[in-house]
Amino acid sequence: MNYAEESLRLHGEWRGKIAYSPKMSVKTRDDLSLAYTPGVAQPCLEIARNPDLSYRYTGRGNLVAVITDGTAVLGLGDIGPEAAMPVMEGKCVLFKAFGNVDAIPLCLRTKDVDGFVDAVALLAGSFGGINLEDISAPRCFEIERKLKERCDIPVFHDDQHGTAVVVLAALMGALELTGRAPESTRVVISGTGAAGIAIARLLISVGTRNIVMCDRRGIVSRYRSDLNEAKREIADVTNKQGVTGTIADALRGADVFVGVSAPGAVTREMIRSMAAKPVIFPMANPTPEIMPDDAFAAGAAIVGTGRSDFPNQINNVLAFPGIFRGALDVRASDINDGMKIAAAYALRDLARKTLSPERILPEAFDPRVGAAVAAAVSQAARASGVARI
Repeated sequence: MNYAEESLRLHGEWRGKIAYSPKMSVKTRDDLSLAYTPGVAQPCLEIARNPDLSYRYTGRGNLVAVITDGTAVLGLGDIGPEAAMPVMEGKCVLFKAFGNVDAIPLCLRTKDVDGFVDAVALLAGSFGGINLEDISAPRCFEIERKLKERCDIPVFHDDQHGTAVVVLAALMGALELTGRAPESTRVVISGTGAAGIAIARLLISVGTRNIVMCDRRGIVSRYRSDLNEAKREIADVTNKQGVTGTIADALRGADVFVGVSAPGAVTREMIRSMAAKPVIFPMANPTPEIMPDDAFAAGAAIVGTGRSDFPNQINNVLAFPGIFRGALDVRASDINDGMKIAAAYALRDLARKTLSPERILPEAFDPRVGAAVAAAVSQAARASGVARI
């Protein structure tokens, strides 16, 4: 199938991938009086007295806003908010299909951080959660931080944290198969955008001490003077040995490679220079940093990519629907590291039943995934004190 042509044809037929339909009928005068005036005044008055009752008397408690400015859409880059709408609608479809979460796409015509934050914060009372999507780095870090400070509902940048959760789950399975522990594993991450930095931080939170980050100019270290604020912050907690040089230098003797960067960034020779039985996650889409066949030919023990046409697809859809489902179920005020780690462990536990070098994660269509992730996230929310019911 030519996916580009067929998708374009179907999008023209669909004229949008989501639709809105009422939960009740309006066929009689009484129906109208209950759904709207005069009856609707009573829930309005109750909510006015106690805004938390908006979760009881409206759909807010199961509604997420999927919000972008269109500056980092898929691998297409800054294509603008209108052009980002098909992706945002698709994300809403995935929320419903895999988590039974209602979602609405919102594409904002601004690249100003404070303008974006003001718009979202003013809308937050309509939703149970905010999913930020396809916003360029390093602006995405500041936007998420400021929104978390201003909103009393979960704010979650999926390109960062959804990716990090699934990478952590995949890595736990791969380390188990290759006989490694996070504390003694040397990890190289190529890419210092939203996903790369979030992956590094989540791996650190579970005890991975030896991480080296690489960008287009080579190894990221605190000694470089050309780093933006986000890179300076991650440089302070990674590369403790002060390694310098290129990505080839970083990979020499490393146990794990995680790529969220660009096609062709890694060669067979680089893989051969790594430790025995290396774990390789080249996740650049649609063309990874190194193709799986090349990685295996160079000695890789386990390979995972972002693509669905190879084994071990590392796909955010395993994480974000269940994470929001779990957060919404307990009306969480935040999605914190404990909840993300719980989601990763839930995925790891499901994968353990069929763990093999070709299956380090559960399948995206495994019906157990959403419920297992949601339950683990709800429990972690309660344990960390951010659950409100």
